[in-house]
Amino acid sequence: ICNEFERFSTYLTDIKVAVFYGGVNIKIHKDLLKNECPHIVVGTPGRILALARDRDLALKNVRHFILDECDKMLESL
Repeated sequence: ICNEFERFSTYLTDIKVAVFYGGVNIKIHKDLLKNECPHIVVGTPGRILALARDRDLALKNVRHFILDECDKMLESL
C-alpha cells in the first residue's frame, strides 16, 4: 500500500507518506516523526497505537491513514 502512495507522490511532491509497522525499532519511527509530519500514514494497528499513545504521532495532523492488517482485527469479532 505504501509503495502505491509513494508512486503517486512522485506527481504530488508536497504529499509526505510514512509507513510504520512492527519488527522495526520504534526509535526509527519516532525519529522520522520528529523531522516530518506525514500527510498519509500507512501502518499496522499496534505500531500506530504505540506511536499515538506515546504522543509521537499526532493524529490531529494526519489527514489520511490506512490500517494494515485490519482484516485480522475483524476476524476476532
